[in-house]
Amino acid sequence: MDLLEDAPGNNAHEFTVSELSGAVKRSIEDQFGRVRVRGEVGRVSRPSSGHLYFDLKDDRSVLAAVTWKGQAARLIQRPEEGMEVIATGRMTTFPGQSRYQLIVDQIEPAGAGALMAMLEKRRKALAAEGLFDQERKRPLPFLPRMIGVVTSPSGAVIRDILHRLRDRFPTRVLIWPVAVQGEASAPQVAAAIEGFNALPPDGPVPRPDLLIVARGGGSLEDLWSFNDEAVVRAAAASRIPLISAVGHETDTTLIDYAADRRAPTPTAAAEMAVPVRAELAARLAETQARIGRAAAMRIERPRQRLRDLSRAMGRPAALTEGARQRFDLWAGRLEPALRGLVRIRRQELASHPMPVAILRQFTDRKRHGLERLDTRLGGAIQRRAERRQDRLHSLQQRLESSLARMVATTRRAIVTQGDRLQQASQRLDLAGKRAIHQRRDALLRLDRMRQTLGYHETLERGFAVVRGPDGVLTTANAARQVPQIELQFADGTVSARPDGAPPKPARKSAPPAPEQKDLF
Repeated sequence: MDLLEDAPGNNAHEFTVSELSGAVKRSIEDQFGRVRVRGEVGRVSRPSSGHLYFDLKDDRSVLAAVTWKGQAARLIQRPEEGMEVIATGRMTTFPGQSRYQLIVDQIEPAGAGALMAMLEKRRKALAAEGLFDQERKRPLPFLPRMIGVVTSPSGAVIRDILHRLRDRFPTRVLIWPVAVQGEASAPQVAAAIEGFNALPPDGPVPRPDLLIVARGGGSLEDLWSFNDEAVVRAAAASRIPLISAVGHETDTTLIDYAADRRAPTPTAAAEMAVPVRAELAARLAETQARIGRAAAMRIERPRQRLRDLSRAMGRPAALTEGARQRFDLWAGRLEPALRGLVRIRRQELASHPMPVAILRQFTDRKRHGLERLDTRLGGAIQRRAERRQDRLHSLQQRLESSLARMVATTRRAIVTQGDRLQQASQRLDLAGKRAIHQRRDALLRLDRMRQTLGYHETLERGFAVVRGPDGVLTTANAARQVPQIELQFADGTVSARPDGAPPKPARKSAPPAPEQKDLF
């Protein structure tokens, strides 16, 4: 006897594991087809398959959540551990592990407070690493030859930047197109900054001297990609000076702290990047004028000082008047004194006759002295004459070269002026001929129009002009009201009556009266 036959009877249905799992799955999916769950993001995992696995938890429970690969790429806000979010999706089960989970297709922050708390936490962590220190920031170039712009190529931001640069100081712009919103935005912006820095200075694509990362205004979630850690680190590591122009003036992102300069708007970033060309020209003109005034003052001050000193010294003639007068007085006294001395010496010589040998020796010495003096004087005069002749020759050569240059310059000016006059004459002849041709063509066109639409030409094509006693008749009713009409053709006129009767013969005019003869 089988033992199963002795077992007590049981009416409960026996489920297989798959049947029970399927029933639970259908029950949960029917009950929770579309739910929104608020919680804190726990463990986050993204394997190579591209799916996104994470936990939603509160102080008592944990809920497994998954976002498939296709939907994960479209998430506006990517979940991060410790972030409080509201996840929207549907509940289902995973029979392979006997657990239930939430299939998430939309994630949004639980509130601005949660995002701001996470943003502040990330800001403090990056600031502790020194990425926001003022010592790291580089000065902007005064006049960059090339500006690299990281932004969306289809938005209004790039048009505002290009328009402002064109107004202030036109320069070359190299655009790196990126997405400025969404999950793909942060990697593309970081790659663009690193790509600009990787360009070689002398490569086929010029390396920018300044970078501008720009985006228009938006909500905190729209600007969240510029708070990404990869973007902040790329901006801090950039060797090219960088201006952050993300959002409007009240919007603040972490890239603003890492950038070398923050602009409140993209238009303000363009104003920071380049100066105003008109202001530079005015400043250069003012500087040139100041340099000219300083140079003139540098010459005028010593000149004025010299004039003041010359007035203090007095006239040179007044300084020598006394000495000249004393010289004239002593010169007048010297001649009589010399005559008296010669007379006294002659008397003494006559009283003491000198031997002939001594007299001859004295005479020879005097003669030799006079000869040496004459030789020295002649040499000095000759040297002075040679110097004057050399100077005169140099001046003559300079004058000849100056005259030659002046003649050549004048000849070139005359030739240039002649060429210009000849060119002007040729242009004038061409303009006159062109004007004559234009007038002739216009006249020919008018003549052809006259031949086509003229009075006699119209008559030759078979038309006629109907005239009455009071002038041209244009309607049949007007023609019926006159007794006789006149038809003008191209070769003459014909008289007719509107009622069909033959026209009346023309009344002959009376013969002229005979001319009265003169009695005289």
